[in-house]
Amino acid sequence: MENQQEPPEGRFRTRRVVLASVAGCAVLGGALVLLPSGRPAGPAPPSPGAVAMAAVTAGEPAALPDLAELIDEREKRLRARPRDARSWAVLGAAYVEQGRRLADPAYYPRAEKALRTSLKVRPERNTRALAGLAALATARRDFPAARRWGEAALTLEPRRWTTYPLLIDAYTGLGEHAAAKRTLDRLTALRSGPAVLARAAAVYRDRGWREDAAASLADAAAGARTPPERAAYLERAGQLAWERGDLQDALRHFQEAVRLDPDQWAAQAGQGRALAALGRTTEALNAYRVALTKQPCPRYALELGELYESLGMPEAARAQYGLLRERVRAAAAGGADEELVLGQFESDHGDPREAVRLLRAEWHRQPGTEVADALGWALHRAGEPQKALRFAARATEAERGGGVRSAVYMYHRGMIERELDRYGAARRHLAEALRINPYFSPLHAPAARTALEALGEPPDDELPEMDGE
Repeated sequence: MENQQEPPEGRFRTRRVVLASVAGCAVLGGALVLLPSGRPAGPAPPSPGAVAMAAVTAGEPAALPDLAELIDEREKRLRARPRDARSWAVLGAAYVEQGRRLADPAYYPRAEKALRTSLKVRPERNTRALAGLAALATARRDFPAARRWGEAALTLEPRRWTTYPLLIDAYTGLGEHAAAKRTLDRLTALRSGPAVLARAAAVYRDRGWREDAAASLADAAAGARTPPERAAYLERAGQLAWERGDLQDALRHFQEAVRLDPDQWAAQAGQGRALAALGRTTEALNAYRVALTKQPCPRYALELGELYESLGMPEAARAQYGLLRERVRAAAAGGADEELVLGQFESDHGDPREAVRLLRAEWHRQPGTEVADALGWALHRAGEPQKALRFAARATEAERGGGVRSAVYMYHRGMIERELDRYGAARRHLAEALRINPYFSPLHAPAARTALEALGEPPDDELPEMDGE
């Protein structure tokens, strides 16, 4: 078993503000204000735009209304001062976050224009714009570009801690798990606090260290400074609980996230996932519909379509699959890559050969673990189980796949092995899928149970099979 790294402890810095006062007066906006009580007034609360700017520049989640305020404020400022490179970079970063939160790729071309304008105005040592372009590339699922921009930003300012999470995302998307872990180590040496703990949790999860990941997220949520930030960490904690099959814990985290931030649509979709597994079908369908109305993410459409299929509602499922295709096209128009989810859809509900074509191209461009699993499954569905097993093994082996414990990946590998008459390995991996999360899919979890029952108990004289490609 791998040595588990203790999650970094959060050390939160408190900034002390010294307020100068004149007997019975306070200085506000450059004016002296006389108070009836003779006591100095406290500092004025920050504007929503200032709150969002602090969050965006620190790589933290911001409330959607605050983001809209920040975007409006920066746009007005730039009309008056078009050569303000910093404001262009801030505007670009805000567009990226708004597009990500709304699943609206129309924001991404605006973000790119703003960030490239910032670089044009200030071509030298513009770390903020380079980091913004790395964040934009990550939002578009262009991990090679994210790595390129992130490394350029880090070369300019190696101690700028907010660049490190962007590089961790890029390395993870490229399947470079050792590089992601090294980058996390450098990050935790520079900085502590909720945002760092949340980033560490993602790396721990990808390495299969789920207990460390859960502890880090709990600490991150406890130390979050704003409701949207805490809601984002609770949503991730809910997803982690879902992945280990703890439905009640997952639902509790998702519900609290939505309570804290009604615009936390990922948590709304998470509620749909958990409620469906709990048999609360009507509530699950409503939760998914609400999430898709506000954040029309292709993956949510795929999940809802498969839930409809499991309920014997093919027409409703087809409507969701149509929405998925529409959102993939919209993403492409905004320069975003949703080929992975489209390939996953084609494998099970469309044309497996088309899925292989899409996912092979994705693999050659950015060979991450999720792409390896999807390509292996597409090859299996297209009737090429020998080739499929190579990729399924890569996704599930700690050495190359990073070590993530995924019920979906184990299910795919087990079904491919069954097709190849590797019954011992198939039993082992199908059973492992159901141990990790017995509810991992309304369509495929029942299929896993059926396949495992059909395989039956291993014969007494069965020799263990060697795993391999």
